[in-house]
Amino acid sequence: MKREVPPGTKDANPCMKLKVNFYSYLRDLTGCAQTEAVLPEGSTLGALHDELMAQFPKLSAMKKSTLLAVGVDYQPREHVLQDGDEVSLFPPVQGG
Repeated sequence: MKREVPPGTKDANPCMKLKVNFYSYLRDLTGCAQTEAVLPEGSTLGALHDELMAQFPKLSAMKKSTLLAVGVDYQPREHVLQDGDEVSLFPPVQGG
């Protein structure tokens, strides 16, 4: 249910909308290549990751090894997200 905010007043709990991309076998674990998330302003990348693991429980097995990027840069879990950010989740990189 959408909460109505009277015109000219500031929303007490503003939210931000984020685009989330899943790559490689993380796409298989979630069953989708992309989703959207809505979090309170000031939320961190770690909070988003926790929300995604709650929504897609199979991601939890990869919690410690998932690489998280905002835009084109890898970021730590403490990174504060901004409205409209594009977040990407990658499995660990393997070399040969």
